Amino acid sequence: MSETEVEQDPQQGFIDHLIELRDRMLRMVVAILVVFLALFPFSEKIFSFFAQPLLSLMPEGTSMIATGVTSPFLVPFKLVMMLALLVALPYVLYQAWAFIAPGLYKHEKKLVGPLVFSSVFLFYCGIAFAYYVVFPLIFKFFIAVSPQGVEVMTDISSYLDFILAIFLAFGIAFETPVATFLLVQAGITTPDALAKKRPYIIVAAFVVGMLLTPPDVISQSLLAVPMWMLFEIGLLMSRFVKKAQQEEDDEGPLSEEQMDAELDRIDQEETKSEKE
Repeated sequence: MSETEVEQDPQQGFIDHLIELRDRMLRMVVAILVVFLALFPFSEKIFSFFAQPLLSLMPEGTSMIATGVTSPFLVPFKLVMMLALLVALPYVLYQAWAFIAPGLYKHEKKLVGPLVFSSVFLFYCGIAFAYYVVFPLIFKFFIAVSPQGVEVMTDISSYLDFILAIFLAFGIAFETPVATFLLVQAGITTPDALAKKRPYIIVAAFVVGMLLTPPDVISQSLLAVPMWMLFEIGLLMSRFVKKAQQEEDDEGPLSEEQMDAELDRIDQEETKSEKE
């Protein structure tokens, strides 16, 4: 290999990474587009499903309204697009994982897979909790406190913005175990230090609940209590992993014979891969 070719190798490698990144981003976009095209014919039914928590509580003879000229089309369109992104989220995260995986250590790869899966699962759980538990209570409260003589006729665009904000808030709130685990794994804190700060974390959970939900104790508790319980789960996970890592470290470094055997095994694998 000439010196010119050697000098071009880093640049060529960088270009290869850019091409791979482009290909994986295209796959993400195509996946979202395919899901969107599959769901869009059912956009009216999808919007009706997400509007049901409010529609079921509205007084008889009232309905939702559209104040914008394009709202009847754009609101279901926006909802289906967000739903397509949500449905394709596992595949999108897989593509991102496949791109960065070659640069990770073996022990990091073992953690990333379960963390990605648990993050997606918890985000879905947060959305489901908001839809089936929080929305009925919130909308019941809003309708109950409406002034006498005022008919509740919510604009569909405002309603969509509201439910998307709540979905996002609860989806992120349900990531508390993952956030707790990552803080411990990054060495920013320890399980014991977090346990000592439990009273402050509980207060913080109720403050977040107060900021993200309507001003009533029930709605605030519906967000704060799950956040607290999920924090405890994340703390338990962190203790378990830390204990396993500590036991592995206690085994001590490899002896010279073990090190030589490991190096020989790596050399044999490299030789075998080159022959293939």
